Formats: sequence, C-alpha cells, structure tokens
Amino acid sequence: MAFTVAVAGKGGTGKTTIAALLISSLVKQGRQPVLAVDADPNPNLDIALGARIGKTIGELREDLLDAIRKLPPGMTKDDYLEMGIQECLSEGKGIDLLAMGCGEGPRCYCAVNHVLRRCIDRLRGSYPYMVIDNEAGLEHLSRSTTQNVNVLLIISSASPAALKGAERILKLSHQLSLGIEQRFLILNNSTDCDPRQLKSYCEGVGLEVGGIIPYDRQLIEFGLAGRPVSELTNGSPGKTAVEEILGKILEGHKVTR
Repeated sequence: MAFTVAVAGKGGTGKTTIAALLISSLVKQGRQPVLAVDADPNPNLDIALGARIGKTIGELREDLLDAIRKLPPGMTKDDYLEMGIQECLSEGKGIDLLAMGCGEGPRCYCAVNHVLRRCIDRLRGSYPYMVIDNEAGLEHLSRSTTQNVNVLLIISSASPAALKGAERILKLSHQLSLGIEQRFLILNNSTDCDPRQLKSYCEGVGLEVGGIIPYDRQLIEFGLAGRPVSELTNGSPGKTAVEEILGKILEGHKVTR
C-alpha cells in the first residue's frame, strides 16, 4: 500500500512546486517508483517534473460515457476503466504521472473527481509512494479526492489570508471522515518573518508546523523558465528544506508493498 502524501493550500502558495520537490526527493533517495497525481483540473505538475501528460482522467471519463452503449459483450465498465487507467499513466524514470484534467462540455467536475478516486484506489497497491497535488482551495476535501492519506501538507505563506485559508482546510479535513493520519502546515517563501512568532501563532490556532521553506530565488527562476525541479543545484535552500521536511514525515513510517 502506497505511503501517500497529499499537498493542499490556497492558490499561489507554491503547493505544486513543493509537491514536485517531494517527488524529486523521493526518487533521488531511491524511494521509487512514485505515483505523482495531479488532481487539479488545470494541471501544472508535469512542468515542474519535466514530464508529459498523456490521456487525462477527464478525457477517460468522456470516453467511458461514449463507450457505455458500445461495449463489446463480456466487457464491463470496470474492465474499460482498467484499460483506460493504463492509457492515462505517463511513465517516466522512477515517476508515473496521472493527471485529472477536466471533462469537455458543461459537465460537473464532481464526476471527474469520482473517476479519479477510483483510479487512485486501483493504483494504490502498485506503488510504494504516492504524492497528490490537489487543486487550490477546499473542493478536493468535500469531493474526497484527499482521503486515506498518511500525511496532509497544508502549504501557506505567512500572509493573514493564506494562513486563514490553511485554517479552513485544517478544520474541514477534521470535520470530514477522510482517513488522514497526520496534518502539517508548511510555511513557504518565508523571508523577514520571525519563525518563533509564526510557530506560536500557528500552534495557537491548531496548525502544527511541519517545516519552513525559505525564499529561494533559484526556485522562482526555474518556475518562470518552466525548468524541472530535478535540475536544481544542491545549494537551493528550497530544495534542502523540502528534503528535511520529507525526512521528518517519513520517520517512523514503514512502507510496504
């Protein structure tokens, strides 16, 4: 069963970059293969990983809707879904990427999320590690995309709005029965803030700080240039901080396949 880390946060807090850094660190440590799940209808994880997106889950659902009336005798919807999952997996060196995407037309994202959950459940036993990069906001919780995970990392900057958003994510994750073992707040792009003051504030509202990622000019430049995080130098403070966070969350967890 895959050790699963889900990444969430308000838009613009850097959750996709952090998800990519976690995935890259796992591969670097030989903890592979990793299933990378881009659970955002507007996918970007592929860019940060230097990977490609094949068929999306949204496209798979559209195909399934069209195929239901034309399935050959003896083939069920589950059989078709199983075949489709393999088409959606983009295989790379130590990393397989699964992207949600979105369905065409006016159909609701809820149905695409449902298919995504089924795909994740089917693939979970085939990988030792899984990292889910969720869409910004709260919807991934109410739609149960983030469920049965070992660690939920809530990404936030030190701004009041971002921290308030992190509080809402934390609260909703407790209200819903999602099977989340641990929750940590990750403060990203920390610059002039006093870490002790931030930690004191977060602990006061029930947010356990799992790590602080400092401002990293190289990381920002890589994002603007569309370069994968695997090419970052060892001197990157953001890369180093994420490696330390990964070590902390993996400590004490035994991964089985």
